[in-house]
Amino acid sequence: MRPTTLLDTMSQGGSGAWARPSTTQEPTHDQATVRTDARPAATLTQLEGREFDELVAGLVPCRNNDPELWFAEQSAQVEQAKALCKECPLAAACLTGAVDRAEPWGVWGGEVFVDGVVVAKKRGRGRPRKSEVA
Repeated sequence: MRPTTLLDTMSQGGSGAWARPSTTQEPTHDQATVRTDARPAATLTQLEGREFDELVAGLVPCRNNDPELWFAEQSAQVEQAKALCKECPLAAACLTGAVDRAEPWGVWGGEVFVDGVVVAKKRGRGRPRKSEVA
């Protein structure tokens, strides 16, 4: 016997009920069956997400430090963020994700992004000092 679904009860804008197969048969062992004793997928996903966040929080420096450090204007803070990223087990995935998302700025995976481009060192704001220009 085929169970009734939401699609069976919805109106199709005047075209009538959804067509049902003329023959109904019991599912065979090859066909998937619905388990009613399992937890809903949303609950599992939320639980797994929370557990993952707790696990990641202990391993990833960007979760344990000030988030502003990864978007700092001062080059000393940017270098500190880069150094913290070098020890991170997710640095490669973080960098790949930042490139895929075209992150406009910040430290991602131990690299500095400025205007969506990876740069070796972030320049400070304004005009450079005369002593730095040779």
